[in-house]
Parts: sequence; C-alpha cells; structure tokens
Amino acid sequence: MKNLKFIAIFLGLIFLLFGVIYFIKQPSYSIKTDGILYVVNKASHNITIFDLLKGKKIKDLATEIEPHEATIVTNPNRVIVTNYGASNNPGKSITVINAATNTIEKTITLGKNLMPHGIISLPQPNKVGVVADIGNHLSIVNIETGIVEKQIATQQDFSHLLVHHPDKPLIYVSNINSGSVSVIDVEQDKVVKIITCSKRTEGIDITPDGSEIWVTNIDENFISIINTETYEITKTLKTGKQPLRLKFSVDGKQCLVSNASDGTVSVYNSKTKKEITTIKIPGNNNIFEKIIYRTPRPVGILMHQNGLYAFVSNLTAGRVEIIDMKNFTIVSSIKTGDMPDGLALIN
Repeated sequence: MKNLKFIAIFLGLIFLLFGVIYFIKQPSYSIKTDGILYVVNKASHNITIFDLLKGKKIKDLATEIEPHEATIVTNPNRVIVTNYGASNNPGKSITVINAATNTIEKTITLGKNLMPHGIISLPQPNKVGVVADIGNHLSIVNIETGIVEKQIATQQDFSHLLVHHPDKPLIYVSNINSGSVSVIDVEQDKVVKIITCSKRTEGIDITPDGSEIWVTNIDENFISIINTETYEITKTLKTGKQPLRLKFSVDGKQCLVSNASDGTVSVYNSKTKKEITTIKIPGNNNIFEKIIYRTPRPVGILMHQNGLYAFVSNLTAGRVEIIDMKNFTIVSSIKTGDMPDGLALIN
C-alpha cells in the first residue's frame, strides 16, 4: 500500500513538473505594434498568420510541401511563398495568398526550375523575382497574370537567395555551391558580373543606399562586404557559427546576422563594421533551458517597417523571437508551426 502511495505521489510530481515546463515553455507576447506577420513553417507545411496589434494568431494556412521563403506585393496586398518541396518530391511553384481574406488565390509553376527558394518583390507592380536551387535561373513572375515573364540563367550552382538594388535594374544572387554572387541586369536579361566570395555563400542583403552588399559564408563563418560600384570585396567580418541570414535595419545603421549553430544573433555597426553586441537566444545556457526552450537555431530575419523591432525565426523551437532594436534584447516571442523559416509582414 505504501509503495502504491509512493508511486502515485511520484507520478503526480512528474506530471506537475511537465505541466510547469509546458507552461514556462509557452512563448510570451507582450508588445503591441501594427501589422500582420506571416511565418513560413517548413515541417508543418503551413503559414502562421499573427496579428501583432491584437497579439493573437489569426489562423494556420496549409500550403505545399516545405514552403521556405516569402515576400509581399501591394495593391492589392498579397503574400507570395516559395514551395521548396523535399528531396524525393521537389517543389516547382510559388503560392499567392490573398492578404485580405488569408486564403490561397493561385499557384504559379516555374517550369523546369525545381526547389524554388529565395523570393523578393520587384519595383514593378505585382512582380517578384525567384531563384531555385535546381535549374539556377532567376525567374521574373507576374503575380497578376500568373505568367513567368522571363528566366535568366545565374551561370552558377545552387542559386539560393537574392536582393534588388534600390535604384538600378540589378539583382544580386547568392550561389551556395559556387561560393559566389551573380549580378544580373534585368533590363539586359543577362549576368553582368560573377563575384567570387568563398565556399558556401548564402545570406545576402544590400544597404538601403545600395552602396554595399553583405554576404555570409556559412562554412568559414564570415561576412564579405562588396562595393556595388567596383564589385570588389572591401572587408571581411568574423561571425558566429553558420551565419545563414543577415538583414539591415530600416535606417541602415545596423546589420543583424543569425548564427544558426551558435543560437545567437550578431549585431554590427554598418558604418564602422564593428560588432555592437551578440544576442543569445534562450536554450543554450544549461540543461534546464534546453529542456524548456530547445536548443535555438535562428534563421530568417525580418525588420518591421517602423524600425522598432526585428523578427527572427527560431527553427528548432517553433517560435519567432522579437528583438527590440533600441537595446537589442528579446522582448517577446510568438508560437508558430514546426520549423519556422521565412517571414513577411503586411502593415
């Protein structure tokens, strides 16, 4: 009888402990700011749609297998998502989401280009640029008509992410296996320069004034800074382990880098090229943190247009961490689906 009582108490304590851990583990959202956040969840094959002002989830919208990245077009507001797929079932399309109704409007196939990954909106209304890991073309897609208007070969291997020059008809594509950046003139429809960087070039962004491209090396852990006039690498900066993404602040004064294997986000001064601070995401400090939060793996980074917050997808923990851009601390978190990656925001 005593043994049974002891076992009951022990099991009760175990259940209580797990209940406490579950409660602590839940993301805490405490800020209020404008906008609807769209979080692309790779493993759960859906988009978490979250109201940042009300602080609550609107819905989870099912998509194709393993969606990866997202961007927006306006008039009307739409969210465009790349359908990457899996190794045994490669994706070949992008999904167009109507942001007014949060429903899927259409799916646009990209021809022979498979595993589309990077996507950006273009200056022309209702057009996006997409690059695919297999096929290695830059596709220019008209979202309104659903037509792939042109495809330009990057001339490199494993073309993964891209950015557009703010003033010129140039798109810069990071090529992982080639360790390079393709500079593509979308008016001439051709590559005008291949910039050799290093092995495993991935994360890429451009300063708001268009003067520099910053590109990450995910194996050797550094950033290459490229002058957009000369195409010369002017400086390299050391990062944490596996810097998958980087993003400039709205005013261009800082650059945030997600160090996936370290579970950190590095903050650099864009002018001095010095590291300001490193933000540690909870989960690495001790065993208790690892049980509660899981070992963090920051990936996608998105800046709020108001300049006050940065959103970082925490892949392994199923959450988005929100960073206050004034003091570079994590001030809130949002629960997402499994393996959150790409992010998009509509105000």
